[in-house]
Amino acid sequence: MFSVRGLWKVFGPRRKAALVPGSEHAELSAAELRERTGCTAAVRDVGFDVRKGEAFVVMGLSGSGKSTLVRCLTRLIEPTAGSLSIDGEDVLAMDPARLRELRRHRASMVFQHFGLLPHRTVLDNVAYGLEIQGMGRADRRAKAAEMVAKVGLDGLEDRRPGQLSGGQQQRVGLARALAADPEVLLFDEPFSALDPLIRREMQGEVARLHHEEGRTMVFITHDLSEALRLGDRIALMRDGRIVQLGTPEEIVGSPADDYVRDFVRDVPREQVLTVRSAMRPATDGEAGRGPALTPATTVVEAIEAVARSGGPARVVDGGRCLGVVDDAGLLAVVAGLPAPAGRGVAA
Repeated sequence: MFSVRGLWKVFGPRRKAALVPGSEHAELSAAELRERTGCTAAVRDVGFDVRKGEAFVVMGLSGSGKSTLVRCLTRLIEPTAGSLSIDGEDVLAMDPARLRELRRHRASMVFQHFGLLPHRTVLDNVAYGLEIQGMGRADRRAKAAEMVAKVGLDGLEDRRPGQLSGGQQQRVGLARALAADPEVLLFDEPFSALDPLIRREMQGEVARLHHEEGRTMVFITHDLSEALRLGDRIALMRDGRIVQLGTPEEIVGSPADDYVRDFVRDVPREQVLTVRSAMRPATDGEAGRGPALTPATTVVEAIEAVARSGGPARVVDGGRCLGVVDDAGLLAVVAGLPAPAGRGVAA
């Protein structure tokens, strides 16, 4: 899907901004760069690939550059330097017509502020993008009705946005993005304005749609629990740079530096890390007895299995025993202690 290499976005006087990437100013702190050039580097030398069908989360605090980055992917914000492609096609070389095609059909954005048209019904809001594309009224309303049902708003088709809750409004925004049948959905902190219960409900909705459709998603958030729940991989940003990119288990289990370590300090490790982090080789007889767990089983699930059986549990993949987990290894993971010798090594 998306392939990003050496991407920069520098705000400021155009000529000065264009000179920052690759110059002696590139490594300056934000304050020093502003003082010397009058520019602000929102995205600094970022590179990553978004794989087809994955949920790729970009996470960071306010000012980290994450929202600027996602807007660069479809050139809602023009990058200053670097390369950017989708399915091998150079996004930076697209003319205005091709760029409109990208935004209308291939990459749909779901924003924090829903952007619904207050005078239109739910159904007509969902169908709006299809109307812009020139689809006939009957066809677009039929497609919109399908999307309304998909996001759980059956029976609300004729309501106006002002008659909906915040969560329902965000579902309309999601349905509108889905109606265009895009290759990738781009979410820019879509749930941050919702209360915690509705936010968790919407996270579940996105996870369900991703699981059912396998649609590629790029999700921007400042919420670590949201990132861990939704992301197949997570890029953690700080001051415009990606400081670590990995799976939730890699981010929590092997923080790249003290900044990441502080970020994940309060995460319940047992809910994120899998049995591979606690696994040890099976001794004689252990490979053939005890409950069988998959390598993707979380530590908290394994603790329950070990407690119920009263002994070690096997980690089995494709009929082969990769190793076993026991109470000592699992508790070490929960406590954040180093794995004892022979543990935590994937077979």
